[in-house]
Amino acid sequence: MAVTLEQAQRVGYTCLKALLRFAFMVANNLVAIPSYVLYLIMLQPLRVLDSKSFWYIEGVLFKWLLAMVASWGWWAGYTVVEWGDDVKAVSEDEAMVLVNHQATGDVCTLMMCLQDKGTVVRQMMWLMDHIFKYTNFGIVSLIHGDFFIRQGRAHRDQQLVLLKEHLEKYYRSRNRKWIVLFPEGGFLRKRRETSQAFAKKNNLPFLKHVTLPRLGATQVILETLVAPQENGTPAGRDAVIKESKSKGLQWVIDTTIAYPKGEPIDIQTWILGYRQPTVTHVHYRIFPVKDVPAEPEALTHWLYQRFIEKEDLLTHFYKTGAFPPLQGQTKAISREMTLSNLWLICIQSFAFLSGGMWYCIFQYFYHCLF
Repeated sequence: MAVTLEQAQRVGYTCLKALLRFAFMVANNLVAIPSYVLYLIMLQPLRVLDSKSFWYIEGVLFKWLLAMVASWGWWAGYTVVEWGDDVKAVSEDEAMVLVNHQATGDVCTLMMCLQDKGTVVRQMMWLMDHIFKYTNFGIVSLIHGDFFIRQGRAHRDQQLVLLKEHLEKYYRSRNRKWIVLFPEGGFLRKRRETSQAFAKKNNLPFLKHVTLPRLGATQVILETLVAPQENGTPAGRDAVIKESKSKGLQWVIDTTIAYPKGEPIDIQTWILGYRQPTVTHVHYRIFPVKDVPAEPEALTHWLYQRFIEKEDLLTHFYKTGAFPPLQGQTKAISREMTLSNLWLICIQSFAFLSGGMWYCIFQYFYHCLF
């Protein structure tokens, strides 16, 4: 079949746009990430004198970095519409965010849609696969205090012990508020077959749009971060909780990401922008942590129920293009998530100006020394 001139022009334009976007992303990373690291190295005396102020500044820089990632998708037309409960209402409280996992773009989507949720982004902790430690963003996540978890049965018990120690050491000492995890333990396309086989063997529902979640990390987080009065169970490091006057973990935010036609966006698409503008839909449901059972068997059932509900939500979305209304509502209400282009430009400009400043400083010292 012959290619028309119009088709050739369209392909050429898409390739040129992708190349330019990739070049911009590389330049963005080369100035923004080293600048983040260098600013924090320079601020180490403040960390000793006033740890709270140091981690406040680090959080602001961290939020700006995530905003830069969000801008790559925003400017490509990859926007977000939000449904369900309004999570802004609990943005200042401690919360655990449970998210279904379809592709690498899920993280980028969250980086975007959480930008306008008050202090959430700068005070959040991520649980992610250990492979992300070796990406360009790995050094940022290490400094920020995110936790990299190794998947697989052979590592499971040790990783849960390390997670508990990590939470006790870093979560409240760095004033974290939200913790984000993907309980399925991997991408949908990789885990679906195994999950369905497990479900069949254990007489559990057959799921197509999500997989059955794993209990381990969720249980450790609840045991470690929930205050003593919640759930009737003691929290880890009670002294730290009293010291910081924290109310402990108060909410579980069940978050469901849906892509039109079930076609998720991956990180390559987010960067290169070769896909047509797409609206990703994110549904939130908020549960008080006091209503979440602590006993492992009951917690497993509760967690399974959340993902069975996700299955129903996604089935409804793929049939109708919208999520169903919340209980007690007659009509589902959606909200378009927006970002300020001026704000994004200011952040990008700050990154490139910082990169230029550090370059000049190194050049100056280099000439002084040599």
